[in-house]
Amino acid sequence: MEAEVHVYLAELKDLGKAAALFNQYRQFYEREDDMLGAEQYIKERLTQRDSVIYLADWNKQGLSIPVGFLQLYPTLSSLSMSKLWILNDLYVDAKYRGRSIGRKLLHQARMNAIQTGAKGLNLSTQHHNLAAQRLYESEGYVKDEEFISYYLEL
Repeated sequence: MEAEVHVYLAELKDLGKAAALFNQYRQFYEREDDMLGAEQYIKERLTQRDSVIYLADWNKQGLSIPVGFLQLYPTLSSLSMSKLWILNDLYVDAKYRGRSIGRKLLHQARMNAIQTGAKGLNLSTQHHNLAAQRLYESEGYVKDEEFISYYLEL
Protein backbone atom coordinates (compact mmCIF):
# COMPACT_ATOMS: atom_id res chain seq x y z
CA MET A 1 0.00 0.00 0.00
CA GLU A 2 1.42 3.35 -1.05
CA ALA A 3 1.27 6.40 1.15
CA GLU A 4 -1.26 9.13 0.44
CA VAL A 5 -1.15 12.79 1.38
CA HIS A 6 -4.42 14.26 2.59
CA VAL A 7 -4.69 18.08 2.57
CA TYR A 8 -7.61 19.59 4.46
CA LEU A 9 -8.89 22.77 6.06
CA ALA A 10 -7.97 22.90 9.73
CA GLU A 11 -10.72 23.22 12.32
CA LEU A 12 -10.59 23.74 16.08
CA LYS A 13 -10.51 19.95 16.58
CA ASP A 14 -7.14 20.00 14.72
CA LEU A 15 -5.60 22.54 17.09
CA GLY A 16 -2.97 20.17 18.48
CA LYS A 17 -1.73 19.12 15.04
CA ALA A 18 -1.73 22.66 13.65
CA ALA A 19 0.00 24.15 16.69
CA ALA A 20 2.73 21.48 16.70
CA LEU A 21 3.52 22.06 13.02
CA PHE A 22 3.35 25.85 13.49
CA ASN A 23 5.80 25.57 16.40
CA GLN A 24 8.18 23.52 14.21
CA TYR A 25 7.82 26.11 11.44
CA ARG A 26 8.79 28.90 13.85
CA GLN A 27 11.82 26.92 15.00
CA PHE A 28 12.86 26.45 11.35
CA TYR A 29 13.03 30.27 11.24
CA GLU A 30 15.18 30.25 14.38
CA ARG A 31 12.48 31.23 16.86
CA GLU A 32 12.41 29.63 20.31
CA ASP A 33 10.36 26.54 20.98
CA ASP A 34 7.07 27.89 22.38
CA MET A 35 4.37 25.25 22.11
CA LEU A 36 2.07 27.09 24.50
CA GLY A 37 2.37 30.31 22.51
CA ALA A 38 1.92 28.45 19.21
CA GLU A 39 -1.21 26.78 20.52
CA GLN A 40 -2.67 30.09 21.72
CA TYR A 41 -1.86 31.81 18.42
CA ILE A 42 -3.38 29.07 16.27
CA LYS A 43 -6.43 28.82 18.53
CA GLU A 44 -7.02 32.56 18.04
CA ARG A 45 -6.70 32.23 14.26
CA LEU A 46 -9.14 29.31 14.14
CA THR A 47 -11.61 30.95 16.52
CA GLN A 48 -11.47 34.44 15.02
CA ARG A 49 -11.30 33.05 11.46
CA ASP A 50 -8.86 35.76 10.42
CA SER A 51 -6.66 33.28 8.58
CA VAL A 52 -7.14 30.04 6.68
CA ILE A 53 -5.05 27.07 7.75
CA TYR A 54 -4.55 23.86 5.78
CA LEU A 55 -2.90 20.73 7.12
CA ALA A 56 -1.33 17.82 5.29
CA ASP A 57 -1.37 14.32 6.75
CA TRP A 58 0.80 11.45 5.55
CA ASN A 59 -1.41 8.35 5.49
CA LYS A 60 0.14 4.91 5.21
CA GLN A 61 -1.08 1.52 6.40
CA GLY A 62 -3.78 3.04 8.59
CA LEU A 63 -1.45 5.57 10.23
CA SER A 64 -2.08 9.28 9.77
CA ILE A 65 0.83 11.61 10.59
CA PRO A 66 0.54 15.42 10.41
CA VAL A 67 3.46 16.53 8.22
CA GLY A 68 2.58 19.88 6.63
CA PHE A 69 1.08 23.26 7.44
CA LEU A 70 -0.01 26.27 5.37
CA GLN A 71 -1.49 29.54 6.61
CA LEU A 72 -3.10 32.23 4.45
CA TYR A 73 -4.18 35.73 5.44
CA PRO A 74 -6.70 37.76 3.42
CA THR A 75 -5.76 41.23 2.24
CA LEU A 76 -6.74 43.77 -0.40
CA SER A 77 -4.87 45.44 -3.24
CA SER A 78 -5.64 49.12 -3.77
CA LEU A 79 -3.92 49.24 -7.16
CA SER A 80 -5.84 46.30 -8.59
CA MET A 81 -8.93 46.99 -6.46
CA SER A 82 -9.18 43.30 -5.65
CA LYS A 83 -8.80 40.66 -2.98
CA LEU A 84 -5.44 38.95 -2.48
CA TRP A 85 -4.18 36.26 -0.14
CA ILE A 86 -0.86 36.38 1.68
CA LEU A 87 0.71 32.94 1.83
CA ASN A 88 2.42 33.64 5.11
CA ASP A 89 3.44 30.21 6.38
CA LEU A 90 4.33 27.00 4.57
CA TYR A 91 6.07 24.19 6.39
CA VAL A 92 6.73 20.50 5.75
CA ASP A 93 8.36 18.33 8.40
CA ALA A 94 12.00 17.73 7.37
CA LYS A 95 11.53 13.93 7.35
CA TYR A 96 8.80 14.25 4.69
CA ARG A 97 10.31 16.82 2.34
CA GLY A 98 10.84 15.87 -1.29
CA ARG A 99 7.51 14.01 -1.47
CA SER A 100 5.45 16.81 -3.10
CA ILE A 101 3.68 17.71 0.15
CA GLY A 102 4.66 21.39 -0.13
CA ARG A 103 3.48 21.36 -3.73
CA LYS A 104 0.10 19.90 -2.69
CA LEU A 105 -0.28 22.60 -0.05
CA LEU A 106 0.55 25.26 -2.67
CA HIS A 107 -2.12 23.79 -4.96
CA GLN A 108 -4.61 24.05 -2.12
CA ALA A 109 -3.64 27.70 -1.54
CA ARG A 110 -4.23 28.38 -5.23
CA MET A 111 -7.63 26.67 -5.12
CA ASN A 112 -8.59 28.71 -2.05
CA ALA A 113 -7.65 31.93 -3.87
CA ILE A 114 -9.64 30.95 -6.97
CA GLN A 115 -12.68 29.90 -4.94
CA THR A 116 -12.72 33.20 -3.04
CA GLY A 117 -12.39 35.33 -6.18
CA ALA A 118 -8.92 36.62 -5.34
CA LYS A 119 -6.63 38.12 -7.95
CA GLY A 120 -3.58 36.30 -6.64
CA LEU A 121 -1.29 35.14 -3.87
CA ASN A 122 1.67 36.97 -2.34
CA LEU A 123 4.46 35.33 -0.40
CA SER A 124 7.94 36.03 0.82
CA THR A 125 10.75 33.79 1.97
CA GLN A 126 14.25 34.22 3.28
CA HIS A 127 17.03 34.79 0.76
CA HIS A 128 18.85 31.59 1.79
CA ASN A 129 15.76 29.34 1.51
CA LEU A 130 16.66 28.23 -2.01
CA ALA A 131 14.62 25.01 -1.91
CA ALA A 132 11.46 26.99 -1.21
CA GLN A 133 12.31 29.48 -3.95
CA ARG A 134 12.73 26.66 -6.48
CA LEU A 135 9.38 25.19 -5.43
CA TYR A 136 7.56 28.52 -5.72
CA GLU A 137 9.07 29.30 -9.11
CA SER A 138 8.23 25.81 -10.39
CA GLU A 139 4.59 26.54 -9.48
CA GLY A 140 4.51 29.79 -11.45
CA TYR A 141 5.29 32.30 -8.70
CA VAL A 142 7.35 35.19 -10.05
CA LYS A 143 9.96 37.05 -8.04
CA ASP A 144 8.85 40.66 -7.59
CA GLU A 145 11.27 42.97 -9.37
CA GLU A 146 8.96 46.02 -9.21
CA PHE A 147 8.60 46.62 -5.48
CA ILE A 148 11.05 46.58 -2.58
CA SER A 149 9.77 45.42 0.79
CA TYR A 150 10.46 47.34 4.00
CA TYR A 151 9.67 46.54 7.58
CA LEU A 152 9.29 48.77 10.65
CA GLU A 153 9.69 47.01 13.98
CA LEU A 154 7.71 48.54 16.82
